[in-house]
Amino acid sequence: MNLLRDKSKNIQYEAFHVFKIFVANPNKSKPVYEILRKNKERLLDFLSNFQNDRKDDEQFGDEKAFLIKQIKAMN
Repeated sequence: MNLLRDKSKNIQYEAFHVFKIFVANPNKSKPVYEILRKNKERLLDFLSNFQNDRKDDEQFGDEKAFLIKQIKAMN
């Protein structure tokens, strides 16, 4: 998750693709689920501001919105 904050936008973007595998996986392990749930608010804040300059990349926007929805649904 640290690579999501790398100074390189390209590394951030590629790290996002790895991160989404963990969030989108319907069969998350308990430790992964707990880490995501524990950091829910911080992740939502981070993702809401993550690479907002990629407005022309519709797929990225859809994937980011999906991850935000998945994280919001965690209890």
